[in-house]
Amino acid sequence: MNVAPLEAALEQDPSALVCVVGQTASGKTELATRFAAHVGGEIVTADSVQIYREFDVGAGKPTPEELALAPHHLVSVLDPMSHASAARFVGLADAIIADVRARGRVPIVCGGTFLWVKALVQGLAPAPPGTEEARARHRALVEKDGREALHEALRMVDPASAARLHPNDVVRTSRALEVFEATGQKMSDLHAAHGFAEARYRAKLYAIRRSPEELRARIERRVDGFFRAGLVEEVRALLVRGRGSARAMGAVGYKEVAAYCRGEMGEAEMRGAIARATRVFARRQRTWLGHEDVTWLEPAEG
Repeated sequence: MNVAPLEAALEQDPSALVCVVGQTASGKTELATRFAAHVGGEIVTADSVQIYREFDVGAGKPTPEELALAPHHLVSVLDPMSHASAARFVGLADAIIADVRARGRVPIVCGGTFLWVKALVQGLAPAPPGTEEARARHRALVEKDGREALHEALRMVDPASAARLHPNDVVRTSRALEVFEATGQKMSDLHAAHGFAEARYRAKLYAIRRSPEELRARIERRVDGFFRAGLVEEVRALLVRGRGSARAMGAVGYKEVAAYCRGEMGEAEMRGAIARATRVFARRQRTWLGHEDVTWLEPAEG
């Protein structure tokens, strides 16, 4: 991949924080790793599944070849049963970015968890810390009445946040509802008041443009690769070790394979469900990118 556009950005502003974002299967890691190898950089991974230990195959963690080209931080650093939030990521990433720069190296943020990237670059709206008690109550509601019930509970108190969040996005729906329950304030109002206008870093965001047809084919190859690499065996082992309630088990791929392992769907249905969910996730990522100041690279360029 041609890393010249990213290199030019650093030459223009050496203190800029280069962030490689983009849709699942678009080629983010390859671009960021090649750029890091070219400029003496290190990757700060912004991925809410890769950050956990034990969740490896379905997380699409860096390959040994990519790790040989450049160090990758915030991969496999948290216990699988711990809670990784945007605020926790920002604290960890800030320390790594400072350390990388102190050693004369170039930090490069790379990942598809865009809330984390946005929080790192623009900050977080003030909100109370999460509690396990609230998350447990919300999980119980989802298990009893379904995800739509949790989403409806949020809609009743914060319709703006509910309109922004898909009913399947249980984690963020739970967080928005938790904030209202704890403070009586709507998450949407907190976001509006914050404005995300005070940049924490002078960041430059890059993404690789892929046509819908090309991205679909890349997603299918990615999913096939996960199965060849042993995704089903990995999930079975995680379930045996009691990781069924881990946050990462709700991620696309893990959730469907866990259902298959519990006998809730057949193999063909599982594979189809993963491909569909990945495509839906990629479309949501594209929508998010459309609202951000992102420089799009054509595949020949990135």
